[in-house]
Order: sequence, then structure tokens, then C-alpha cells
Amino acid sequence: MLKHVQLSPYRSRAADTLSLSSNASYSPEPLSSRSSSYSSLSDPQYTTIKVYAKCLRPDIEYKTLSISFQTTCREVVNQLLSKYRMRHRDPNLFYLTMEVNVRSTSSVEGGATVVLDLDDEARPAALQSCHPRGESRFSLQTHPGGLVKIYDSVLMPGSQYKSLQISNRTTVDELIQILLNCYNSKERVEQFSLYEVCESQEYQRKLHPDDSPLQVQQCWSPTQKFHFLIRRNRDYRPPRLTKAPWTPEMSIIPRLSRMSLSRSEPTTSYSEYENYFYI
Repeated sequence: MLKHVQLSPYRSRAADTLSLSSNASYSPEPLSSRSSSYSSLSDPQYTTIKVYAKCLRPDIEYKTLSISFQTTCREVVNQLLSKYRMRHRDPNLFYLTMEVNVRSTSSVEGGATVVLDLDDEARPAALQSCHPRGESRFSLQTHPGGLVKIYDSVLMPGSQYKSLQISNRTTVDELIQILLNCYNSKERVEQFSLYEVCESQEYQRKLHPDDSPLQVQQCWSPTQKFHFLIRRNRDYRPPRLTKAPWTPEMSIIPRLSRMSLSRSEPTTSYSEYENYFYI
């Protein structure tokens, strides 16, 4: 039996979900089997990892997180900062290390511990599954950074400036996002720009979104007065969701006259039955 399948030209943003529809006959099945099959298709496999995070606060020994095998180290760092309400901290200042107990092949010598620095795209759950349980652990570490001062009265009236510890690789857009997190603002990063202001020479320079503010600050002369200033972009236009104009379905059907319809349909004349006998 051939079955006609029509694909919709519109794609949903949720690319990980699958929807199947059919007009075939329906046969009921147990709800538990249907829910388990659906979860196996849509939900990735999850596991737990233990992350030692004393660098966040001295009273925090470790935190147990439930993550999937596709979760990256950057996502784990963001989860930790969100759970402890530290969204004002720069995620680029943190990274994960993995301590692995390496067993010695010799019966005399004992095992050794190897510490691995994990990059942002590494997957802790997948790395943990490569070792026996209990022989590896993750720790949150910090990169060296620097302190920057940003005058941000445009974000919060009455505020003069905000001092933040950021990484050397943190960009302007990432710094603006941290400032928005400090005030629980839902505004978009594209609405603002960061300026380098020199009071002694009386000039302002707009920084590129990919510039590193900490690297720019390191080039400042100590004899001149510099600071960062955040401003609102006057030429910002919010993105508009464009919708295709609605057209009735009948407009795509060509108009046919009665004569053309009669010509296109096969007709049977009465003369074809003249050679038949009816009993």
C-alpha cells in the first residue's frame, strides 16, 4: 500500500522534537508504553556529576548537578552561577578541572592522580563515563582577571558606576549582558554600546562588540583619566516578526469555465449503448 506524505514548507524552531500524524486506523496502546517511547525519543540520557566549588564561596563544598551527556563545561558553569544567584559574575573567569586516579600496572607502586584542565566545549558526563565511578571528580577553578569600572546610569537611574571582575577574553557584548543581569533587566544587548572616555583629551570612542574591555584598559596611560561609559543606541530598532500576507486558498485555483470543465471530464454518449441488448 502506498501512502502519500506531504512535508510542510514551514520549519519549527524546535528542531529536536518530532511530530508524526497519520490518518490511518488508530489502535490504542498502554499509556506507559507511549510515554516511555516518547521520552526515549525526545529526552537525552541524564546522569549526575559532583562539582567542588569552593572558589564561589568558602561554605560551598560541592554541588551535585543532573546533566545530559551533551552538556558542556560552559553550561555547567552557567548552571552553578545561576543556582547560587551569581549571575553578576563573569562566566569566562571559571573553568572545570577533572581529577582522575590512574592505577599503576606495578603491584609495588601506588596509583597517581592526574588533573586535566577542561575546555568550554568538553562534556563532563561523557568524560566521567570513561572511568569507574568514584575515581574521578570535577572542581571549579578561576582564571586570572581584572577589575573594570563602568558608568551605567543609563541602566539604573541613580547608579553612578559598577565595578566588575572580568576575564581577559570577555567581549563588550558579554560585559553588557553581565550588567543587565546585575539589574535583572530583560533588555537586549544590542540596545547598548560601550564607550571609552578620556577626560583629559575630551574624546569618546565607541568600542566594537567583539573588543575586550580589559585589554583596552591595559593600554591606558596612567597619566590620563579614562573610564568606560555605557550608552543606549539611538538608532536601535527592535526586530519585527514578519508574517506572510494571508491569501485565500481559492485564489491559487485557476478559474475554469463550464465549457472547459465539460471538455476536461470524460463523457459517455448514448450512442455507445446502441449495440447492447438488454435482457
